[in-house]
Amino acid sequence: MKLNERSLVFYATCDSPTDNAGFLYKRGERHTAYHRRWFVLKGNMLFYFEERESREPVGVIVLEGCTVELCDSAEEFAFAIRFGGTKSRTYVLAAESQAAMESWVKSLSRASFDYMRLVVRELEKQLEEMRWGTSGGCRHSPACCKPQPSGTERSPERLPALPVVPPKENGCAVWNNAPGMDQLPNGCDGDANPRPPPLPPRQRASSGDAGSAGVAESSVFCRLHERYGQEVAQLRQEWQDKQHQHRP
Repeated sequence: MKLNERSLVFYATCDSPTDNAGFLYKRGERHTAYHRRWFVLKGNMLFYFEERESREPVGVIVLEGCTVELCDSAEEFAFAIRFGGTKSRTYVLAAESQAAMESWVKSLSRASFDYMRLVVRELEKQLEEMRWGTSGGCRHSPACCKPQPSGTERSPERLPALPVVPPKENGCAVWNNAPGMDQLPNGCDGDANPRPPPLPPRQRASSGDAGSAGVAESSVFCRLHERYGQEVAQLRQEWQDKQHQHRP
């Protein structure tokens, strides 16, 4: 990974908030001697300086693809930062107390973007569960829950029964084909049960003018359909009302 030295120096020494800072003992790469260094953790970058007042860091450790674990060492309160790979370096550090070691191990373990990604996913999951809980859904996984319909959508069985629609022929209702429609109700005479108006005559166009008359016939048919459909619905409603009135 290519790093800009000047940008790293500025980021390490600027006034941006730090996740952890303090003295640690760092074991050398070639020599096993420990050197006291000032460490500053910012995000996923661990900077270390020779002294606390140093203006430039000695080095930086990018905390990605690594694990932080306790290790056996001559120094007390030691822990290691191990990276995957056969040729990767292992950084061995030691704190000055048990509390400092636990604090550093916890901070370093949570510094990587992989950990932050897991935290964000968990927070998103909790937020989604809270939204489903407040909206009246189940409190389990959102995938197993579906929003419950309100009003008449909850139980289609409770909807009022729709009137029986008679079969249609050519887009218009044919009342004589419905069962029982051709008989007068008990107690009603012919005046109490008026017949619907007759169907409009069908117009058949010849093969010569079929193309030119197709559009005109379609528009006329739509208007007739709408007109007679309204009249049929009105007459049927009147017939049903009179039938309910003559019932004992």
